[in-house]
Amino acid sequence: MNKNVNIPNALSVLRLLGIPVFIYFALVNEQDVLAIFILMIAGATDYLDGKIARAWDQTSKMGALLDPAADRIYILATLIVLFLRDAIPLWIIVALIGRDAVLAVVTLMMKTRNIELMEVTFLGKAATFNLLYAFPLLLLATHSGLMAQVAFTSGWAFTSWGIVLYLFSGFTYFQKGVKRIRVLSHNS
Repeated sequence: MNKNVNIPNALSVLRLLGIPVFIYFALVNEQDVLAIFILMIAGATDYLDGKIARAWDQTSKMGALLDPAADRIYILATLIVLFLRDAIPLWIIVALIGRDAVLAVVTLMMKTRNIELMEVTFLGKAATFNLLYAFPLLLLATHSGLMAQVAFTSGWAFTSWGIVLYLFSGFTYFQKGVKRIRVLSHNS
C-alpha cells in the first residue's frame, strides 16, 4: 500500500478543502458561526493528523510537507479574511507572511541541495495553535456586545502570544536551516 495514502494525509487534505468553504462563509455570506466552525474543524484536524501519524506509524514525506503547507495556507487565508473584515492590521499579515517567505527560501535551498528538511518543533506547533485559537475569537470580535468584547480580549491575547511564538520559532528554524546549509557547503 502507498505510504502516502493514510488517515493523517486525508485529514490534511480535508483541512485544505475547508479553506474555500471558510472564505465563503466569512466573506461572502458573513455567516461567522459557520466560518468559525470550519476553523474549529481545521484546528482539530491539525492536531489529530500529527497524533494519528505518530501513534499509528503513518508518517510520510508527503505528510511532512502537506501538514505544514495546509497550516500556512489556512493562516494566510484567515489573515486575509480578518484584514478584510477590519479585525487585524496589515503589519500582522506582513510579519507572519514574511516569516513564512524567509523559511520558504531556506527550505527551497535545502531541497535543492538534498538536505534533510527540518521537522516541525513543539514551539512551531504551539505558535500555530495559538494563532488558530486566536482567529475565530478575532472574527467574533467584529460583532458587538459582551461576547464580542470577551472575544476581542481573548483573541488578542492568543494573537500576541501566537505572533511572538511564530516569529521566534521561525528564527530558530532559520538558524537550523542555515546551519545545515553551511555544514553541507563546508563538507563539499
